Amino acid sequence: MERCVNRIGEACFALALILFDEHRARTDIPAVRSYPQREIFRGQHHNRIYEEKDKMKSFLLPAAGFPAALIAVAFCIQPIAHAQGCVAAHSSQPVISGLDPGSQANVRNFADKNLLHGLTITTGFRVYNSFRHYIGTVYQEQRQTNHNAVVNHVDLFELDLNYQLTPRWSFIATVPAMVASRHNQSSPTNFYHSGGIGDVTVGAQSWIWRPPTESRGNVNLSMQLKLPTGINDAKGTTITKSGKAQTQPFDESIQPGDGTWGFALGTEAYRELYWKTSAYFTGSWLFSPQDTTGVLTYRSAPGEGVISATDQYLWRGGFSRPVTGVKALRGLAFSIGGRMEGVPVRDAFGSSNGFRRPGYVISIEPGMMYARGKWMFTAAGPWAMERNRKKSVTDIANNTHGDAAFADYTVIVGLSRSF
Repeated sequence: MERCVNRIGEACFALALILFDEHRARTDIPAVRSYPQREIFRGQHHNRIYEEKDKMKSFLLPAAGFPAALIAVAFCIQPIAHAQGCVAAHSSQPVISGLDPGSQANVRNFADKNLLHGLTITTGFRVYNSFRHYIGTVYQEQRQTNHNAVVNHVDLFELDLNYQLTPRWSFIATVPAMVASRHNQSSPTNFYHSGGIGDVTVGAQSWIWRPPTESRGNVNLSMQLKLPTGINDAKGTTITKSGKAQTQPFDESIQPGDGTWGFALGTEAYRELYWKTSAYFTGSWLFSPQDTTGVLTYRSAPGEGVISATDQYLWRGGFSRPVTGVKALRGLAFSIGGRMEGVPVRDAFGSSNGFRRPGYVISIEPGMMYARGKWMFTAAGPWAMERNRKKSVTDIANNTHGDAAFADYTVIVGLSRSF
């Protein structure tokens, strides 16, 4: 996994260098000034460039397919889409909310008194069923054969807000929610249901170079603060092995949030290549400096009596292309790429005590996008290719190796409206 992460990092760094060189080499070329949007921002022309309106139209129409291709690569619905199942971050990813270089064709009129101009609202939905148990990368087939697998069904909902402040800067916020169930195939009694608001995130993002860039490429950086608004101790009645009824917090995999403070850093990069095909990369890391959430697990293993507050990460990269030559399909684009998401064994800051299920999922991620007017619909279906439940800090101390349940695939859809 470390080699994979290093290669992804090297690729991102190389892409940034290419974009920088291209931008520096073209600084003598007059740019068409317009304002960006993060998702599908649709605005009006700035007063000082009204006289260039006709020139902008003639410049942008030949490249109409380029925006569609890139919008598709970074779905705002990342119900922060981290690793699936018990390993997964169950609330949505607060960092990656979309990449739309096509917004370079749409500029906001900052002189307009309508405060809604520049606002994009996105609703997202993600669903998965985790039931395949792994220890390391080894599939525990006997759990299915013996009908004692633990099954999670999770529905994730997300409301994303993106408000353009300047041509480069924008304010972003995410409000996640979850409805989930969990049961053991061998137990007809212990069937749990939970739901509620997750941990809200707020922050800002900025393009490194002012859009539009002549190279048709750019890099975006973002930072968000995670607020402890999520429910992390939803409880229910459990029938113990001795037959007694006991009220306990649900497993952390179906808790809407972890209820701790944190922050997230993210980046997005894109570059048009050849034949209207574009390359993209997105990455984010959610930092949770607090050691544990303070919620009891009632586990008997040493050190696993409380839930750990975990970092989470997500990396995505691939290619996208719009559908061209068919008037009826204008605005439709497809993408294909790879995706890696998970929970590390040790956090970047602070201790990593308590119970956690570290690991990762590597998936192939096909996707599509359809944009019409101020509306945009997106869909993606990551399919797991490799799943790995790694040893946690307590596993290492206890000389054990716990398992985790993963999903085969995830369905992610979203709908955006710009003003």
